[in-house]
Amino acid sequence: MEKNPICELLGVEYPVIQGGMAWIADAELAAAVSNAGGLGLIAAMNSNGEQLREQIKKAKALTDKPFGVNLMLMSPFIEEAVEVVCEEKIKVVTTGAGNPAKYMEKLKNAGVTVICVVASVPLAVMTERMGASAIIAEGCESGGHVGETTTMALVPQVVDAVNIPVIAAGGIADGRGMAAAFMLGAKAVQMGTRFLTARECNVHPNYKEKVLKAKDRDTIVTGKRLGHPVRALKNRMTRDFNEMESDSTTPAEVLEKMGAGALRRAAIEGDVKTGSCMCGQIAGLVNSENTCEEIITGICRDALALMGA
Repeated sequence: MEKNPICELLGVEYPVIQGGMAWIADAELAAAVSNAGGLGLIAAMNSNGEQLREQIKKAKALTDKPFGVNLMLMSPFIEEAVEVVCEEKIKVVTTGAGNPAKYMEKLKNAGVTVICVVASVPLAVMTERMGASAIIAEGCESGGHVGETTTMALVPQVVDAVNIPVIAAGGIADGRGMAAAFMLGAKAVQMGTRFLTARECNVHPNYKEKVLKAKDRDTIVTGKRLGHPVRALKNRMTRDFNEMESDSTTPAEVLEKMGAGALRRAAIEGDVKTGSCMCGQIAGLVNSENTCEEIITGICRDALALMGA
């Protein structure tokens, strides 16, 4: 895919970005994606500065290709994470779960390319004004924390509203999804769920198996009453949470406690009954475990064929 603005911006071969999935997107997955020609991301999540630095150094030992860090702006260690990103000369960060304005100048002065994940047009416009180099327009089909607008509706509206490249995310796992995203005006795609089942992904085998066996209607969104809806696979935890959330007498504190640590239980400990198996609606299309190279080259090859390139 020659002369692609995202490839030129990031210095990658293919316009494919791996989602910054908490407890899943580690140095090994990021390096594998980058070695395959895409942009791998390490999820900073709630890591302190030294924990993040350790992951960055590990990724540097595994790849000489560009990789980035996903900054969760609500992290209690966000100041440390930003400092480490600058010190380690990370070339690109994606931001989510908060307003990046406070850190934009510091990151850009350090030569970091900042790409903001947004779920609405106003947020896209705002982050462009702040100095973002590109936008990831993420539809509600995606896994984890979601907005309200679908990828099909969100991407073209964001494309029309900003003057910087747009990356489509949410509900994309094959060449058809990539081709559709490009037809909507996107210049690249970000995928999370598809890389969950990559051979190089270190997520617990129980979690990976549950994603591989998922069907089209096997996800559910919970947490709307708390103001931060999350999409995950249906299991005992999400069904219980949904039932309690539907009961207006359930205190928000009870729901918050119920969700605390749930993703780690699933991703690290393999508890797919009481843990939260976050993934997107496209999981029903993901039914094989492949290498990152197979995933990336396959989706780009198929997309090009569909677009007649």
